[in-house]
Amino acid sequence: MSGITRGRFEVFSNNDEALINKKLPKELLLRIFSFLDIVTLCRCAQVSKAWNVLALDGSNWQKIDLFNFQTDIQGHVVENISKRCGGFLKQLSLRGCLSVGDAAMKTFAQNCRNIENLNLNGCTKVTDSTCNSLSKFCSKLKHLDLTSCVTVSNSALKMLSEGCHTLETLNISWCDQITKYGLEALVRGCGALSSLFLRGCTQLDDEALKHIQNHCPELVTLNLQSCMKITDEGLVSICKGCPKLQNLCISGCTNITDLSLTALGLNCSGLQ
Repeated sequence: MSGITRGRFEVFSNNDEALINKKLPKELLLRIFSFLDIVTLCRCAQVSKAWNVLALDGSNWQKIDLFNFQTDIQGHVVENISKRCGGFLKQLSLRGCLSVGDAAMKTFAQNCRNIENLNLNGCTKVTDSTCNSLSKFCSKLKHLDLTSCVTVSNSALKMLSEGCHTLETLNISWCDQITKYGLEALVRGCGALSSLFLRGCTQLDDEALKHIQNHCPELVTLNLQSCMKITDEGLVSICKGCPKLQNLCISGCTNITDLSLTALGLNCSGLQ
């Protein structure tokens, strides 16, 4: 073995006594590992015992996006991740993970109580029970995406309002069981909401928007696409109660007239 080859072998050997493990402090190695993606971390975990410990350190797993593995993700995978990451995990995307259900999410909520951003878009097995778990254990939750979780109902919103008071962004698009009663419960308990996505919530009417008017003064983004029961009355109330509104989608709201546009111009000067 030549000197150069031998040197490289000594630096990157899969032996725990490799030069890189001796020369660099653990803190620096952890910092390097923090820039790696999930796949690379898993590969590094197989190099040696020392790198296994470093790669699987919870501090490296603060943000996890499993969208690219959605067809492979089962409930037990989420449970194992939650046990490994614990309080370190702050952001998790399970978008499109159709096999993940309430049991796995309960374990997740119990183990990852510092979660701030959770994406469950398209997780059709998720029901009100998951929202109950999040309410009980995840009080720091700020951003929640429940798009197309079609079994989610008013009860879920009531639960979230009771335990997730710091919620800033909620997406319940195409959750068509939601009515004005659920939305009222939500906004009463989550006054910090700045973004609300209600696309395809076809049962929402003007009364629902009046609840937003009364309890969401910080609202910046509101999506009402295809909420066909909305009329000028409801939209005018939004204009009066949400002066910070910048982004509004009313595509498919066929009952809106020029009256709403006039109210928007007069009351929402920051609209983009």
